[in-house]
Amino acid sequence: MLERLNEALDHIESHLDQRIEVAGLARIAMTSEYHFRRLFSALAGISLSEYVRRRRLTLAGAEVLAGERTLLEIAVRYGYGSGEAFARAFRAMHGVGPGEARRAGASLSSQPRMSFRLIVEGSSSMRYRVVEKERFQVVGRKVRVPLVHEGVNPRIAEFIRGLGQETIRRIAELSDQEPEGILGVSDNLDPSRAEGTELDYYHGVVTGAAAPDDLDTLTVPAGAWAVFENSGPFPQALQYLWRDVFTQWFPSNPYQSRPGPEMLRTRLSQDGARADAELWIPVERTAV
Repeated sequence: MLERLNEALDHIESHLDQRIEVAGLARIAMTSEYHFRRLFSALAGISLSEYVRRRRLTLAGAEVLAGERTLLEIAVRYGYGSGEAFARAFRAMHGVGPGEARRAGASLSSQPRMSFRLIVEGSSSMRYRVVEKERFQVVGRKVRVPLVHEGVNPRIAEFIRGLGQETIRRIAELSDQEPEGILGVSDNLDPSRAEGTELDYYHGVVTGAAAPDDLDTLTVPAGAWAVFENSGPFPQALQYLWRDVFTQWFPSNPYQSRPGPEMLRTRLSQDGARADAELWIPVERTAV
């Protein structure tokens, strides 16, 4: 898998002055476009589109300083429809406009070319199982929140506090299948998974029962799920679990993520400092 991802990176590098189709990169990596975006952002720490933008502006910066092409020629070469759009993007990355950079020979920023490698630590194993589930519903209360990579998500914490114990009890009583109990369910995530992008968060349960009219419902089609377990400090261990699934498990196993919600079952210790977690990710087998 990592070898194919690096082949896709090579393709990006050789086509930075051309249109780059994500579908073509996914074909090189022999995976779905959806999974390619997810895996790239998890491994790289930035979205695919942001990486391509920064690499293009890095090369554009070198050409601006070289002075062999006009600024408009450089703008068009790297996909900008006007000199003004190029200047805005250039300044956002480099902190200076292209004209000023050329006149003054300014210091510019650089996005290094990436390559991926798997670091095998071997100090612990990742516990997982694969489960086939029939069509089901997530029933609970929904809110649109920003994605937070590190620490407690304050919008989610505020939302849960505002539900009230009676509402939470009513939701919990609807749970009738795995994963049991109250869950945190994330859906409609931005493909980039960038910090601050928004997602639908459900505080709810998995059920086959009809939902009360005053609760929100998400219908989930049948499919396979990879289920991961871990224990550790809250919330860091949960966030590291998501990271490890995409940076370690997927590159080492014949599965790819598929569209669908991600479900997290969390059980906190009495002091709230530690948690036992069970993370459900929708998956499908890849061709070997």
